[in-house]
Amino acid sequence: MDPRHIAQDVVRCALCRDAVAPMYCNVCHTHLCGDCVAKHFSDKSKVHNVVPLEQFLSTDFENKREDLKRDLQELEKYIFPKYQESAAIIKTQKTDQHKHSQKLTSELNKQGEALHREIHTIIQRKQAEIDEMNAQNLAALEKQEDETNKALHEIKQVIQDLKSLLDTSDIDVGLVSKYRSRITEFRKLPNKLKISLLNFLPQKINREELLKQFGSFSPLSIETKEQGYTVPSPGAESSPQARPLLDVPRVITGIPTTGYEYDLLNVSCLSDEEIWTSGDNKIMKLYNLKGELLKSVQTKSGNEPQDIAVTRSGGLVYADELDRSINLVSGTQIQTLITLLGWEPRGLCSTASGDLLVIMTSYDDEQTKVVRYSGFTEKQTIQYDDQSKPLYSPRGFKYLSENRNSDICVVDCVAGAVVVVSAAGKLRFRYTGPPSSPRGSFYPRGITTDSQANILTSDIINHRIHIIDQDGLFFRFIHNCGLQLPLGLCVDSRDYLFVAERGARKVKKLQYYK
Repeated sequence: MDPRHIAQDVVRCALCRDAVAPMYCNVCHTHLCGDCVAKHFSDKSKVHNVVPLEQFLSTDFENKREDLKRDLQELEKYIFPKYQESAAIIKTQKTDQHKHSQKLTSELNKQGEALHREIHTIIQRKQAEIDEMNAQNLAALEKQEDETNKALHEIKQVIQDLKSLLDTSDIDVGLVSKYRSRITEFRKLPNKLKISLLNFLPQKINREELLKQFGSFSPLSIETKEQGYTVPSPGAESSPQARPLLDVPRVITGIPTTGYEYDLLNVSCLSDEEIWTSGDNKIMKLYNLKGELLKSVQTKSGNEPQDIAVTRSGGLVYADELDRSINLVSGTQIQTLITLLGWEPRGLCSTASGDLLVIMTSYDDEQTKVVRYSGFTEKQTIQYDDQSKPLYSPRGFKYLSENRNSDICVVDCVAGAVVVVSAAGKLRFRYTGPPSSPRGSFYPRGITTDSQANILTSDIINHRIHIIDQDGLFFRFIHNCGLQLPLGLCVDSRDYLFVAERGARKVKKLQYYK
């Protein structure tokens, strides 16, 4: 609404409570008519500031507009993205929960099958006992039956013989004299078998004990953790960091490397005193800060490593683009951790949680994605934004790093951009150079992050390093210190920056914080 029209609303004087009040005191927040202004100024306890009501309303209207703008900016820039990130994390958690539930069901069924097998074995064992008892009893009964039947047959024969002797009128004295009585023998009747039959005494099934035998679940834990954020103060986008940057970064030392014919490509800090390097041959080399070669390792395949990274445990991992593998160097042993099918690894980094992030491109150079691995297991794939559009260009060099806030920062050389997504894979921003630089003049290559969550990327053609904050705001360049074709980057635990210079085949250690 136009403030001029608001001023025409009838407002009464706060002192006389009758006349229309065209004036307003900004100090006392009081409406005044012209006649009462002098009376109001007679109160000497305050320094009054009386202005036309229309001016006050106009100013108040503008202040309200500024409040609305601030709310809109905070909602769009900070709050809404945080909620989007939370929603994406919940979606991932739901998917993980479903997969975990399926895994538990599978394990439960396996345990049930195992229990069924054990029960079946027990039943078979008990059935064998029944069969053995039955066989023994039948054998005894059959033996007794045979003896009894034999005796019956003999008795029948004796009865028949006696009847024959007694039925004839002319008794054969010779036959009678030969007769021998078996009555005494037959009076001894067959033994009576007393067989003790087995009885099954089932145990009452104790469900609680059975549950213990079957197994149990670990306690369910659902925790709600409050989260928030700090709204940046006005001007924070261009204000210096809590740890101030040097006005002019300085070179601490230069570490020469040997054996690379043309290009030194990558550098990764093993410690504050030792660095791994790789370049245009199959040898990866460990140097101290004096430039002394401490160790050399040849790739398993004999191919040039595409990228290298140091794990949290101090191992060296490298990407072999030609045989599509990710390998771990531990001592003198090389173990192939992952072999990709249909994809070629470009860049990799070891995360704070111990996972491995790998950015890879498809064989046909049509797709690029970031995959998170835990050991040998693929945990997460990041490839598209919320509109199902590719996050990364389909071909060219790609390198990546994890920031302190768990953001995944990718150098997309073909796109001339640093693409940053959250841990859940949601796009946070794309950095294509500072606002003052012409579009297309940024040629990023190496990337690293420091303890302040700042992102550093090498601009190879312009011989400088860009420093941007975790929200993609440009701070400054690292230049004017003799950098020549900077490529690979890494920082140590004290935020000293190590830069692999391609043509010079040298690693420079720089200080850029005070």
